[in-house]
Amino acid sequence: MQYRTLAAERQRWRDAIAVYGRRNVVLMGFLGFSAGLPFMLVFATLTAWLRELDVSRTAIGFFSWVGITYSIKFLWSPVVDRLPLPLLTRVLGRRRGWILAGQIGIAAGLAGMALSDPQQALMPVALLALVVAFSSATQDVAIDAFRIESEAAEYQGAMAATYQMGYRIAILASYTGALYLADATSWPVAYLCMAAMTGIGMAAVLVAREPAVRVSRYTEAQEGRAVAFVERNAHLPGWMQRTGAWLVTAVVCPLVDFFGRFGLFAVVVLALVATFRISDIAMASMANPLYIDLGYSKAVIANISGAYGLAMTILGALVGGAVVARFGLMRPLLSGAVLVAATNLLFAWMALQEGSVPALVLVISADNLSGGFAGSVFIAWLSSLTNTAYTATQYALFSSLMTLPGKFLSGFGGVVVDAFSYPVFFTLAAALGVPAIILVLVVAARERRRAPDHVEATAPGESTP
Repeated sequence: MQYRTLAAERQRWRDAIAVYGRRNVVLMGFLGFSAGLPFMLVFATLTAWLRELDVSRTAIGFFSWVGITYSIKFLWSPVVDRLPLPLLTRVLGRRRGWILAGQIGIAAGLAGMALSDPQQALMPVALLALVVAFSSATQDVAIDAFRIESEAAEYQGAMAATYQMGYRIAILASYTGALYLADATSWPVAYLCMAAMTGIGMAAVLVAREPAVRVSRYTEAQEGRAVAFVERNAHLPGWMQRTGAWLVTAVVCPLVDFFGRFGLFAVVVLALVATFRISDIAMASMANPLYIDLGYSKAVIANISGAYGLAMTILGALVGGAVVARFGLMRPLLSGAVLVAATNLLFAWMALQEGSVPALVLVISADNLSGGFAGSVFIAWLSSLTNTAYTATQYALFSSLMTLPGKFLSGFGGVVVDAFSYPVFFTLAAALGVPAIILVLVVAARERRRAPDHVEATAPGESTP
């Protein structure tokens, strides 16, 4: 009996790990690379290029505003959800067409930056960087929708894991790789090479299959009522009626759908979305200053926090994806919330270790493993909240809400450190994770109560609350 139990357990784990052999899971790694490639090229890599050309720090600082596009991508996500693109949508489908359009914009923008001369005129470089960032954010919206619609909930952890792996590798290529290329050749050559690397994502789009999505009868009826309401305003011109109907179905219906499915409990769900990553995002601004103040050399920081940390993040992400496939969402989600908060306490401990390299290795191992694990699990849970009739719009809203509170609080990190100390700051950052742990328990309790009664059939590609 015990032997059969152990054999069954091993088989369940083998099945969980086997999800990484699925076609869509593998492809998501290449799409993650495509998503991560442009990010550093309009931020850290670009600032290094501009500073080397002796562009003023004030001007370089203004370039950071380009990043706002990533935080407000939800504003045009309804367009990605509903508007067909000429030719591309007909040939590739709704999701792949928009992904390829974003990739074309990224490649064109990077090539344009390579052919520009920042010393002669900064404005063209700034505008091209904005094109790259806007195209990249648009690609992100479409890739998220493609990921959610391509596989069932039990595979979303693995999809998120390979996406994170590809994204992190792209960050390494577009920062460290671009710096090496620029040093060996020139900045224009480096940016042209990065533009050429967008071909990796384009190839993935071409070999991928457009996800098949069915819209529930409830959603169709809801949209029909909304359109009928607009069209009853006969005194309006026809184009205004059509535009109004489109706006209602693309912008209003996703919100109505979400609150309709969750009711008042939607407030709890949104609170968890906003707080789950608040602890690690809020502490991020003070991690590198801590390393410097403890006396670690730049080489040690780069090797341990950079290369080694990247490997630990990828490992954590892969473990998270397998655990979701094995245990479902709620138990791994709780584990991730606890780990994210707890690892901040390790930073508080490290601040008292006076530059110990073993301490740095231990903290980076724990922080990056937990971050990768929590990232895969949380992305899988966020994906389960969407209705595939509005995937791009709803997920873009969730992902923006996920990062904004932490980014806002991170700006006060230096104030807290200067007023108190690093241990106090990281302890407070850990405490910020407690509400998320409580909220996960509340959501999990609701899921357990609903499970016996919630047995209705779900069409392929359709989400239920």
